[in-house]
Amino acid sequence: MLLPAGGVGISSTMDDMNLIQQAQRHHLVVRELGEEIDLEIGPGEDDPSFAHNSLLGIQPHDPSAKEHAENELMMGSQLPNEDQDLSKSQTGKRKKKVVKRWREEWADTYKWAYVDVKDGTARIFCSVCREYGRKHRRNPYGNEGSRNMQMSALEEHNNSLLHKEALRLQQASKEKMIIDKPIYVKALMSKTAGSIVEAALRRDPHEAEFIQFVQEVVHALERVISKDSTSVNSMERLLEPERTVIFRVPWIDDRGETHVNRGFRVHFNQTLGPCRGGLRFHPSMNLSIAKFLSFEQTLKNALSPYRLGGSSGGSDFDPKGKSDTEDLPLEEMGVGTREMGYLYGQYRRLTGHSQGSFAGPRVNWSGSSLLTEATGYGLVFFAQLMLADMNKELKGLRCAVSGSGKISMHVLEKLIAYQALPITVSDSKGYLVDEDGFDFMKISFLREIKAQNRSLRDYSKTYARSKYYDESKPWNERCDVAFPCASQNEIDQSDAINLVNSGCRILVEGSNMPCTPEAVDVLRKANVLVAPSMAAGVGGVVAGELELRECNLSWSPEDIESKLQDAMKQTYQRALKAASEFGYQKESPEALVHGATISAFLTIASSMADQGCT
Repeated sequence: MLLPAGGVGISSTMDDMNLIQQAQRHHLVVRELGEEIDLEIGPGEDDPSFAHNSLLGIQPHDPSAKEHAENELMMGSQLPNEDQDLSKSQTGKRKKKVVKRWREEWADTYKWAYVDVKDGTARIFCSVCREYGRKHRRNPYGNEGSRNMQMSALEEHNNSLLHKEALRLQQASKEKMIIDKPIYVKALMSKTAGSIVEAALRRDPHEAEFIQFVQEVVHALERVISKDSTSVNSMERLLEPERTVIFRVPWIDDRGETHVNRGFRVHFNQTLGPCRGGLRFHPSMNLSIAKFLSFEQTLKNALSPYRLGGSSGGSDFDPKGKSDTEDLPLEEMGVGTREMGYLYGQYRRLTGHSQGSFAGPRVNWSGSSLLTEATGYGLVFFAQLMLADMNKELKGLRCAVSGSGKISMHVLEKLIAYQALPITVSDSKGYLVDEDGFDFMKISFLREIKAQNRSLRDYSKTYARSKYYDESKPWNERCDVAFPCASQNEIDQSDAINLVNSGCRILVEGSNMPCTPEAVDVLRKANVLVAPSMAAGVGGVVAGELELRECNLSWSPEDIESKLQDAMKQTYQRALKAASEFGYQKESPEALVHGATISAFLTIASSMADQGCT
C-alpha cells in the first residue's frame, strides 16, 4: 500500500507493487537535501466499484486529454517548497526505496488538498488545479498519473490512513476557518464611534459575532454619541459583560460512554433589574455567540415595558438525536419543553425547594403555560403595525418564512389568521415552498414531520404543488414580507439581493441578527423596511413577565393576546419616537433599527448614571 513519507517520498512493498500494472510508468523526481530520488509509479487497476466510494460523495467525471496535459504541467510547476521535475525518461537515475514513515505534518509538506466552501458546501479541493471532484483529486505523493492510477491509489487508501487524514484535514480546516473568520469592519462617520469599535476589536479580536453586533449598535448610536459625549463612557462600560462563566457539561450517553461539552452563561448587564435571557444548545455555540445574544437580550429587555437586565447562555451540546436520558440542560435554539423541565427538576433537587422562576413552556410543573406562541405571534403583530402605518394590511400578502421550529410555526399560524399567504419554511438541508400557501392542516402535518425527525422533503409527497430544494434558502421566492426565523447571519449579501429582486419590502427579524453586515447594506440601499429582532422579538419577554408577575388562570387566550398586542404597540411607538428625536423619518429603512437601539441604550445609560456608573 502506498503511503506518504513525511515530505521525502514514497515507498511500496513488493506485494503492493504487484497491484500496479507494469505497462505504463510515471516518474517523480524529488530533490531532498541535495540528493535526487527517482520514484517510479505505474497505473493501477480500474475498478468500476470505486465510483461509489468517493471521499466527498461527488459524481466522478472523466478528465479530457487536454485537462490531463494541462494538469501535468501545473503539477510540475506548482508543487510547493521542493524543486521537482516530471520526466518521462529518467533511466539514468538510481532507484531508491524510501522507508515508510507517517508524519502528521505530511499534509503541510505536500499541500495536496485544502477545504473551501462551494455553493454552501465544504469541499476538498486539489491544491494544484484548484478544483474539486474525483478527476481533480491527486494522491498526496505529487504523482499526476492516469485516471486508473488515481482511482487505484485512492481506492486502496479510502478506508486507511489516507482517508482518515483527509477527514482530519477537512475538520481542521473547518475549525481554522471559524477561528480566522474575517470581521467585516464598517466605516463610521464619527471618529469617536470608530474608536469604540476599535477598542472592542483590540479586546476581543476573534469574537466575530459579538464584534458584528457591537458595530451595528454603535452605528445606530452615532447621532447619540455626537450629541452627548458622556454616552461614550456608558457605551464603553456597557460593552464589557458584568459576569462571564464558562464551565464543563459532562454527560453519559445510552451506551454508557462519557462526553464533555462546554457551557456558557453571560450576565451582560443588570442595571435595570435581574438578568433574564435564554439558553441555546447547538454545536456552533461559543463565547462570542453567548456574548452577542446576551448583549442583544439586554437591549431587548430594556425596550420592553419591564425593567430587566439581560443575559444568555447555552452549550455546544447538540440535542438532536438524543434520548430523554441523554438530554440534560428561557428556551432558545435547541431548548424546549423537555430541556426546561429537566432544568427545573435539577434546580429543585439541588436547592431543596421550588422557589425561583423559569420562563418557557411548562408541562404540569409549577404552574401552567401562559403563551408559548408569544414570540412568533409578536413578530406578526409588529409587521401588522408597520403595514398599518403604510395604510396596508397582511391580508393577501405573500410571506417567506425561514426555519421550522417553534417560532416559525407560530408565525405561520398568525399569518394565516390575518389571511396572509405564507409559502415557505426551511431546515438545515434546504427549504420547502408551497405555492398554494400553508393552512392550519398543513401546519399540523409539518409539526408531525418535525416531531418524527423526518425531512421537510416528505411534505412534497403529500402536497403535489409543493417542492423541496436542497442546499438552498427561501429568499429567491417571490414575496412581500420576509420573516427570517432560523439563525444568525442566515441572510448574506446574495440572499439580500435575491430578496430585493423577489419584491420583498418588509423584513421582520425573528432570529437574532439574521443579516450579515453586507446584507444590511443591500437592504438599506433598496429601502427595505427592517424590524429589528430586539423590537419585533419583545413578545417572548412580555409573555415571560406576564407569566411570572401577573399570571391569572382565568385569563382567556384572547386576554393574553390583547396584552401582547398592547406591549408590541408600545415597543413599536418607543422605537419610532426615539428615531424621530434623532432625525430619522418614519419611512426611512433605518428608523426602526436605529430607533429601537437608541431607546434601549438611553434607558440603560440613564439608570447607569443614576447608580454612579458614568
